[in-house]
Amino acid sequence: MNKELKIAIVGAGVSGLIAAKVLEAQGYQPTIYEASDSVGGRVKTDVKNGYQLDHGFQVLLDAYPMAQRYLDYANLELGTFLPGATLFKNGKQVILGDPLRNLSLLVPTLTSGIGTFGDKWKIFKLNKELKAKSLDTIFNEPETTTRDYLKSKGFSNEIIADFFAPFFSGIFLEPDLNISSRMFQFVYKMFGTGNAVLPKAGIAAIPRQLAAGLTKTNFVFHSPVASVTDGTLVFSDGKEETVDYTIIATEASQLVPNLRNQETRWKSCDTLYFTTKEKTIQKPLIGLVTDSEALVNNVFYHSALPMEHSGTDNLLSVTVVKKHNLSETELINTVQEELNALCGITGTTFLKRYYIKKALPNLSNIQYDMVPTETRLTAKTFLAGDQMLNGSLNAAMLSGELAANAVLQSINDSIVS
Repeated sequence: MNKELKIAIVGAGVSGLIAAKVLEAQGYQPTIYEASDSVGGRVKTDVKNGYQLDHGFQVLLDAYPMAQRYLDYANLELGTFLPGATLFKNGKQVILGDPLRNLSLLVPTLTSGIGTFGDKWKIFKLNKELKAKSLDTIFNEPETTTRDYLKSKGFSNEIIADFFAPFFSGIFLEPDLNISSRMFQFVYKMFGTGNAVLPKAGIAAIPRQLAAGLTKTNFVFHSPVASVTDGTLVFSDGKEETVDYTIIATEASQLVPNLRNQETRWKSCDTLYFTTKEKTIQKPLIGLVTDSEALVNNVFYHSALPMEHSGTDNLLSVTVVKKHNLSETELINTVQEELNALCGITGTTFLKRYYIKKALPNLSNIQYDMVPTETRLTAKTFLAGDQMLNGSLNAAMLSGELAANAVLQSINDSIVS
């Protein structure tokens, strides 16, 4: 087996890093070409004025099978969210959570006034059902919308509007619960099986850890690729590189001529960071705005979890999922007005806004897995990225593994023939 084969990976996001890890394990020395100056792709963290800012409000679900396979959780120093949420409704703040996993949430949940007792019983039953359901079963079920799925389970319109809609709209980045029922069940199962967590050094600690574990991979930053054909990479400056195999671990439609009309559709969102002197949510719980007319979807005090860079005041992130035509100044003012009126959050100082144009792939026919050969575009070119399966960190990791295994299989097949 020729370990000197030149294997190129386009993109240093999570998918590309996992692909490199799999190839390294088989003795290969791939080269990752990255357009930016760092690893991570959509998973990045900045530090501004002493505060740690993730590019968008992102969490890791520690029950993700691929994350358990490839990440060292202890090294990431994970901070853990409580299994529930704070809801802002009609000027009041109430808590809805899973008391079976955290007993302190029992009384607040029972007295929250959110949903009926029957709704709470149905949530318990749904948790139990999805814990027992395999991922294969979930992803082989017929797809419907999440809203229709919840209605079929008998949930009231109130609990759907007050809890499920704001909570999962923030995750899936669409306000109407039109996301696939498969994806809802998968994520709900992950929440119910494990915890939502954040690394102490921010979400970017995940790709940084993966990159640090690569000892044979060559990284070439500031190298945007303009096109890919079998055996050749053409860079935006006109330079070319001859390779034996290529894994495109980024959106491929602009790089491969015959994919020009197959561009991935993306969901976008705004994340705004503020500092505050006081916290209206004292525990590590996400805050949900139940008002369907509001622009703000959710809030979170990052200072409720351990952070490497925490500044001197409390750090608050605000996520906006709905589309709008506001200027940045108008957006900031509107958000601050809603924080005051709906959440009782006052004295906010604006820190930074992230408009994330490509936050999540907008997919239909959601899948969990595929056979490695399905990542093969041509004889020498393979595809990776969460857009291949579903919009999640788990899918990004799995697709990278599948693409690398497909390359290894192709190499083996060429030797046999």
